[in-house]
Amino acid sequence: MYQRRDFYRHSRYVHGWLSAFAFLTLLFFSVTGLLLNHPEWFEPAKTEQTTQLILPESVLKSIKQQENPSDAILNYVRQQQNVVGRYQSSEVMDNEVMIRLESPAGATDIWVMADTGETEITQKPASTVSMLNDLHRGKNSGSAWSWLIDISAIVVIALSLVGYILFLSIKTRLVTHLVLTAASLALIILLIWSAV
Repeated sequence: MYQRRDFYRHSRYVHGWLSAFAFLTLLFFSVTGLLLNHPEWFEPAKTEQTTQLILPESVLKSIKQQENPSDAILNYVRQQQNVVGRYQSSEVMDNEVMIRLESPAGATDIWVMADTGETEITQKPASTVSMLNDLHRGKNSGSAWSWLIDISAIVVIALSLVGYILFLSIKTRLVTHLVLTAASLALIILLIWSAV
């Protein structure tokens, strides 16, 4: 009897401790999930912006000596102007170098003619809603954000399980709670079946 009472008391403590963090992450992922489901509610992403520059001779000499000159090009371009995104990929074909940057804030493509230094930078900033949607999906958001998503999922799962234990601990309503559980499960299965 006392062990059971202690178990439920500890469950209430754990539920309380996890609630603050879980509340914030649930709120964020619920709101962004709603936005993800209704992109037509908001303005489209901003238009592309293209700028041109010429790499100086010192940078050209340095990139000609490298198999993949992306780092040297990217360092110089970032000194000259703000570009959106983190390094995603690059390609070197003959005398052309293409660098792709992506993040939830938008994307940037950098094309460089390695023989002349002519550089074209095309940026496509994300709208606020598309940025939030990419954060919701964890797309191009980096390892720290990926960890936050994983930790949030684990905390919400733990909170749900502890909450469900407390839900079932009320003996006088156990049958009602089990019926509600079965009805909820049946509804979710029906919705999954109708969606696929």
